[in-house]
Amino acid sequence: MKWLYVIAGIVLFVKMLVIPNPAPDSSIPIVEAIVQDTGVPNAVSGIIFMNRLYDTIFEVVVFTIAILGANFLLANERPSCTIYQFTDQPSIVLARLGATISALVGIELAIRGHLSPGGGFAAGVAGGTAIGLVAITSSPEWMQAIYKRWHAATWEKISVLVFIVLAVVTLAGVELPHGELGALVSGGVIPLLNILVAVKVALGSWAVILVFIRYRGLL
Repeated sequence: MKWLYVIAGIVLFVKMLVIPNPAPDSSIPIVEAIVQDTGVPNAVSGIIFMNRLYDTIFEVVVFTIAILGANFLLANERPSCTIYQFTDQPSIVLARLGATISALVGIELAIRGHLSPGGGFAAGVAGGTAIGLVAITSSPEWMQAIYKRWHAATWEKISVLVFIVLAVVTLAGVELPHGELGALVSGGVIPLLNILVAVKVALGSWAVILVFIRYRGLL
């Protein structure tokens, strides 16, 4: 078996020396080529959700596993008796103002992430930041009640499943019309994937925040 590995390595080395890789077409700049291929001005979103969509699927799956792992590892611990939160009124007002701004920024990044810097992951982080700022100024019972009332855990799972289905369909070669470059409704499936990732990251962050508040008393 060892000799088989050695022979395979030699063959691969000879292949790299003898068979050159085809030179890319340098007449079109890479960023411009990505924009033309994906139909969105934000080339980063185009790369994440088209050129390397296969990797992005597993990034979403890894984030989901991390949330499940946090719940699993802390499930056998005792809930914390002390919850550390802001108690002075100026800090509460500033935290909730920051939460409002973060939430609005998250919505903007999710909706227009394919047109300008931003996207689903940045929007989810902004949404999670808003939820965290509310959590350190509000009752844990109230946060948990809101989480259950709006079925946030269910929507998180739905967003993951829909994202995977749309991504697999896209990888299979089925694409929506790109539309007019620069328009809000453009880029085919990329805006939908942005929104789904934003929902997933924000709701997943909410779940982790609740777990750490319950079992650690801290964010």
